[in-house]
Amino acid sequence: MATYIMLTTLTDEGRKTVKQNPARIQEVNREVEAMGVKILSQYAVLGPYDFVNILDAPSNDAVVKVALELGARGTLQTLTLAAMSMADFVKALKK
Repeated sequence: MATYIMLTTLTDEGRKTVKQNPARIQEVNREVEAMGVKILSQYAVLGPYDFVNILDAPSNDAVVKVALELGARGTLQTLTLAAMSMADFVKALKK
């Protein structure tokens, strides 16, 4: 499994949905997990993004599926980054 950081921005429609039904966030989390991607942690943030999600996924393909599925709904936009621990980063540099 690999770690990914997904930065999410709500669209106007997404903001309306979350305002009317805040529990929708947990519903989407269950849908993401059903696609084989585990949500390790999730934060609401201030600034250019609305949420930061730390994900654990079996492959890039799994994360692409999640990003496209969620984005196709028109309620949010994502930016996804592959991440590695500092220990793995240092180990990779020593090879």
